[in-house]
Amino acid sequence: MPHRFKDVLWLAGRDYRNEWQMSSFFILALAAVLGPMMILFGLKFGIVGSMLDNLIEDPRNREVRPIGSGRYDQAWIGKMRSRPKIDFIVPRTRAIAATIDLKSETANRIISVEMIPTDRGDPLLSHRTVPNDLQQLVLSNSAARKLNVKPGDEINGSLSRRFKGRSERVHVRLQVVDVARPASFARDGAFTTLHLAEAAEDFRDGHAVPPLGWSGVEDTNNTRTYPGFRLYTRSIYDVAPISDTLGELGIEVSTRAADIEIVQSLDRNLSMVFWLIAVIGLVGFSFSLGASLWANVDRKRKELSVLRLVGFRTGEIVWFPVLQSSFTALFGWLTASLIYLGVSFIINRMFTPQLASSESVCRLLPEHFLIALTLTLGSAVFTASLAGYRAARIEPSEGLREV
Repeated sequence: MPHRFKDVLWLAGRDYRNEWQMSSFFILALAAVLGPMMILFGLKFGIVGSMLDNLIEDPRNREVRPIGSGRYDQAWIGKMRSRPKIDFIVPRTRAIAATIDLKSETANRIISVEMIPTDRGDPLLSHRTVPNDLQQLVLSNSAARKLNVKPGDEINGSLSRRFKGRSERVHVRLQVVDVARPASFARDGAFTTLHLAEAAEDFRDGHAVPPLGWSGVEDTNNTRTYPGFRLYTRSIYDVAPISDTLGELGIEVSTRAADIEIVQSLDRNLSMVFWLIAVIGLVGFSFSLGASLWANVDRKRKELSVLRLVGFRTGEIVWFPVLQSSFTALFGWLTASLIYLGVSFIINRMFTPQLASSESVCRLLPEHFLIALTLTLGSAVFTASLAGYRAARIEPSEGLREV
């Protein structure tokens, strides 16, 4: 049987090569259908894929921000942190108390920055050193530029308050452990431990802060509550469910769910359009190829019957149109892939000035080429089965009558 299959493969290949004009037309016809579809899908995957990648990679799109002020204690924060869809959550102190004046020795100016509580796993500080000490901070890019400081430098922080009828100001030496990316926080800000933000709030409330030597009234409240929190979901697809969960708890939030839904809807709609065009194109080409193979079998009834006469069985005869259809699918796919590579290079080159270094307007992954090959071969083999059925009905006696 393996020997016979090799004979069938060789004969089908020789016949396919001898009729190279007709074979070339079939290959070009398939490439004319498959090539534009690959380009269309490459554009869809490149444009929408880049948009989705930007949404996924930008942690700000995973942020769920509470609107207004609430009362959240550490127990509530811990309960939310345990939810599988939440990647990061940390409480925030009152906005009016979460500011600090900073001054460096290398810049003759004082800037007031917002303190943002942070902790390990903060998405905004990915690949950055996170403060783990009361006197450490990570500056936003704009604040670091204005203060002319870099990681490792020390700066002076100061807080002021009105206490018992007089103005007071305290100072604290702070170490810059890192500088955040520009996209992490556009304004002047400082990512600090929650303890430093709490110390600033306590000082402004007139309470003593023993770790920093700031005097005031002893705080007798053992249960601390926070007016807000910073929350990030594990993916952009978790934003809507977490928003709904918080809404059920009576917490109004602000998210970028609308922007995410627009891109997801665009992805769904373009996918539907692509598959509609793909199905119409493949079905049309399949019928055309099937009709041509059927006619080709009729044209070669004498040759096929002679093969039956010399000992080839029905199942082996069926392989002739199937193998030739597979040749067309393979070479058509190769031609379409070359067309796609050439056109995609031109398209991406045209849009290079508007794209980031890692982005592409037209892009396909290796698995997309394999999927296209699989679908093309499957369609071709299915179509060839019609011609194979026709070939299987040829009797050896037809060859004798022609002798």
